[in-house]
Amino acid sequence: MNAADLALLNPWQHGFPLVRNPFAHMAQALDLREADVLAACERLQREGAISRIGGVFAPGAGGAALLAAMAVPAERMAAVSATVSAHPGVNHNYEREHTFNLWFVMTGRDAPAVEAAMQMLERATGLPALRLRMQRAYRIDLGFDLRHATALMPMRVQRVAHAEPVAAADQPLAASVEAGLPITARPFDAWAEATGRSVVDVLYTLQHWLDAGTLKRFGVVVRHHELGFAANAMTVFDVPDERVDVCGEALARQPGVTLAYRRERAGPWPYNLYGMVHGTDRAVVQGVIDRVVAAAGLAGHRRAVLFSTRRFKQTGAHRFRALPLPTQEVSHALDG
Repeated sequence: MNAADLALLNPWQHGFPLVRNPFAHMAQALDLREADVLAACERLQREGAISRIGGVFAPGAGGAALLAAMAVPAERMAAVSATVSAHPGVNHNYEREHTFNLWFVMTGRDAPAVEAAMQMLERATGLPALRLRMQRAYRIDLGFDLRHATALMPMRVQRVAHAEPVAAADQPLAASVEAGLPITARPFDAWAEATGRSVVDVLYTLQHWLDAGTLKRFGVVVRHHELGFAANAMTVFDVPDERVDVCGEALARQPGVTLAYRRERAGPWPYNLYGMVHGTDRAVVQGVIDRVVAAAGLAGHRRAVLFSTRRFKQTGAHRFRALPLPTQEVSHALDG
């Protein structure tokens, strides 16, 4: 990243201006012209550095999401990963170093819809999938400082323990937040028109969601791999249930940890505590893992480290948006 791009991305991952002319506000703060900021953001989105400008909803805000994993024979990985990625409800799909080597997130408007989609994928691939439901989030916020080789500083302290869910009447706006802002001079006007609200009401609701913990953040959502963070690893721990919250909270406080959460165990999968580390290379990430395992009191617990080796899909969630109709090719893949 050059300094100009970093200035547009790094400080606006949190605290994106909730004003009618947000790009003009950014331009003033950066001593630039609004037109130059708009053009640069369009370019960064086109190049893949910006996934979208929008919100990251808390787990309890509404809709449903499920982390799943499959053990895929190496010779079938290309075909199975393509089938999984073809489902419009899948928003992340990665290969990781483990017997359970394909990891993906299925999203939907409710738990029955997600389960139906999981069963569809199991039929299409002929492979069973672990279902690893979230039980508690200790830290979920990938908006970290991009100036270092890893997330050097601890992540922001969670202000609200339990998210206020999105009301039914507000779900069309939530769907827009998932999809992302248009990069125009007055982007919130488009959301107001699409949802039949005033711009003032749109901005007020977004701020209320941030204050209530419904939104973890509102800002620039970047793709870290495109910005040089080419390595990431998920470390999983088997911690006694009576100690997992203490260990999880300690893990979330460690510099370098980008995600920390508790999930259900499932069948042959004994692990219930997860920590993610992102970095510029494998050695940097492994160094963070070695440090935080000891610092969080986890050295005595069984664990596994799953480095990501391939990214098959990374898009926004569909917890409030209707899933797009599948193309003929997608329908064929899912029908087997």
